[in-house]
Amino acid sequence: MPGLAASAAIFERIQLPEADFEIHLLEWEIPLVKESLDDYAKRIALKIKKENPVLIGVSFGGILVQEMAKHIDARKVIIISSVKSNLEFPRRMKIAKTTKAYKLIPMSLILNLENLAKFSFGAKINHRLKLYEKFLSVRDIGYLEWAVEKVILWDRTVVDESVIHIHGDMDDVFPIKYIKECSVVKGGTHIMILNKYRWFNANLGAIILGTNTTVD
Repeated sequence: MPGLAASAAIFERIQLPEADFEIHLLEWEIPLVKESLDDYAKRIALKIKKENPVLIGVSFGGILVQEMAKHIDARKVIIISSVKSNLEFPRRMKIAKTTKAYKLIPMSLILNLENLAKFSFGAKINHRLKLYEKFLSVRDIGYLEWAVEKVILWDRTVVDESVIHIHGDMDDVFPIKYIKECSVVKGGTHIMILNKYRWFNANLGAIILGTNTTVD
């Protein structure tokens, strides 16, 4: 499951041995009116037809697959660049929950990447905007408002110890200092599923099979 509003195209460079694995990519759907995260997770879980799947989610997708695991008998749950409970949220997200500041985020600006690019400066910023334009597949204000709220208000406080957590030490969305019990990818940012794909291609298969759950 990709990250918030992202397309499954973020996994386009992830390669696993076809003899051992069959990959099924999930996409975000527009939530129903006042749909809870639990109900949404149940609805997306219905799309999985294989028994005992390994669920893998990135960022908000990592939160979602943990909720999906309540409704499906998953062999393993692996989260990437995500969190295992709201206790791993950075301070700014906790403040946003208390003050409801997340309601002030201009979703229309996020949707209009073309106009945003006109006012950006620097190669790094423009490169990131191009990535967003390529991989941001859900450009629906209702979805974005719903998704941001569901992240901020996620109520899980008890960690599922069976969840395998892979996290970058340079993640600027969920800083590593707040994360407990994870396999650390050196130099990994929040979008490391894109730019650290070689690491995932070398290690993810072994992690799924249980022959390697630590990172050098």
